[in-house]
Amino acid sequence: MNRRFALMAGAAVAAGATGAGVAWWRLGSGGRPDGAEIWSMRFDSPDGSQLMLADFRGKPLLLNFWATWCPPCIRELPLIDSFQREHRARGWQVVGLAVDKLEPVREFLGKQPVGFRVGLAGIEGVELSRHLGNTSGALPFSVVFDRRGRVVQRKLGVIQTEDLTSWVAAIG
Repeated sequence: MNRRFALMAGAAVAAGATGAGVAWWRLGSGGRPDGAEIWSMRFDSPDGSQLMLADFRGKPLLLNFWATWCPPCIRELPLIDSFQREHRARGWQVVGLAVDKLEPVREFLGKQPVGFRVGLAGIEGVELSRHLGNTSGALPFSVVFDRRGRVVQRKLGVIQTEDLTSWVAAIG
């Protein structure tokens, strides 16, 4: 039993180290992707397409890190989806980065679809969120980018209507 536990623990550590290493590599020098680095990132989507963050540059963007296993994340998704529908005409965009695996995300979105794009960030998403200011790596975490692609707001925890209202008022 102890050998089995040691092997599984070693595999878990190796997987975590691999994910952190890939995240570091994706971020280039390991610097904060507040600038150009974030806009060169791409993610697989649950529908099999590619989600390229460069496609969202030039308009306000709400980037939300979430997971199917995170109850607070699931609780805020309907509000974020409603926000996307209401503010799309004003140029606002929403991207959800799932810190999760493909199958749970597909299954979840089959039951509770959303109108915004979703990318699969996997465990690397935790590291990316840390580089964007989420020092604890907890979920849900949201980042707002202005039209110039700069981070202007960060929110750890469930988004409230008041947050969205103040972000729209500040950015337009």
